[in-house]
Amino acid sequence: MILVNTDYISGKQFEMLGLVKGSTIHSKHLGKDIAQAFKTLVGGELKAYNEMMNEARAIATKRMVAEAEALGADAIVNIRYASSAVMQGAAEVIAYGTAVRFVK
Repeated sequence: MILVNTDYISGKQFEMLGLVKGSTIHSKHLGKDIAQAFKTLVGGELKAYNEMMNEARAIATKRMVAEAEALGADAIVNIRYASSAVMQGAAEVIAYGTAVRFVK
């Protein structure tokens, strides 16, 4: 599966199959949440939240790819990511794009 954030793939012609997406809501356990709250007092990278968001993006991407594969897609173009806070310490991540099949 080819994944790109452009609306084309060099040297490929394709037909669009439709919008595909994957999402997840992730949080860290209370201990990590408290530790990160203290970290905001002194500044610096919030590594636990960074890890949380990386994991969430990977899961959202995997779910998007699974949806595209179910449509028989060869690639996903125009991939975008969005995130939003659902509550303190929890975030939703959504990955979405256009599933395409190569014209042979």
